[in-house]
Amino acid sequence: MTGLGAVFRPQLPPERLRAVARLADVTGLEELWLWEDCFREGGISTAAAALAWTERVRIGVGLLPVALRNVAITAMEAASLERMFPGRAILTLGHGVQDWMGQVGARAASPLTLLGEQLDALRALLRGERLSVSGRYVQLDDVGLDWPPEQPVDVLAGATGPRTLRLAGAKADGTLLTAATSPDGVREARRIIDEGRREAGRTEPHKVVVYLLAATGADAAARLRAELAAEGLESVPDLGAAGDAGAVAKAVQRMAEAGADTVVLQPTGDEPDPEGFVRFVAEEVRPLVS
Repeated sequence: MTGLGAVFRPQLPPERLRAVARLADVTGLEELWLWEDCFREGGISTAAAALAWTERVRIGVGLLPVALRNVAITAMEAASLERMFPGRAILTLGHGVQDWMGQVGARAASPLTLLGEQLDALRALLRGERLSVSGRYVQLDDVGLDWPPEQPVDVLAGATGPRTLRLAGAKADGTLLTAATSPDGVREARRIIDEGRREAGRTEPHKVVVYLLAATGADAAARLRAELAAEGLESVPDLGAAGDAGAVAKAVQRMAEAGADTVVLQPTGDEPDPEGFVRFVAEEVRPLVS
């Protein structure tokens, strides 16, 4: 079955998260995703709070910009979340928006090298290994976690361009695609990811998660068009879904047929009822998605 989730967008103040997370939990939504967008809300802090407020919903963070983080800290946080809330946290590493990285003096000369080094180190630390690494960006001297996870933890990579998609296939356990990805884009991403997996000799399953911009209600089509235009995506075909549950479910199904394992519905930035959107996804769209 295709996984389904929804996004709590950081345009909302953090004090709104509790109600949205609890609603996602009680309505049976599989996943609620949070963003670490500069300069809004921290990914790990909001994920920890959402996990503590809920019992079963999985909480995804998409994504943690590697330029902002020492990989040892990320490993400590990821391991802590996994041990406190087993199997419920989903962490994604990515380049982050390069302009934002520049604003805080953290822009890397080679974002691809940085991401690859952090993926390798983070996955090894979460496996309980002790590392001494002297990379271009990652420097570790006999580092290991005192409290590693008791079970394997998947680490996803956020990717758009072909080089990062290939890297995700080689070094990550899954890939997160943005809402600028059409069904044809999902197919192409899958192809490139699989190239990276083959080159690295990896044969285990690789989960592909894609955001799908969605709007419902009387002004759904207008809000969707406005958001796509604001992102410069109005001319890209087959992006987003607007309308009732049937229309949105069909868009989800197209993503699944293109190769997405999980589709995360992303409300528009001006969504007037975030709680209502989560209820719509869980109670109206979910039953229509096979």
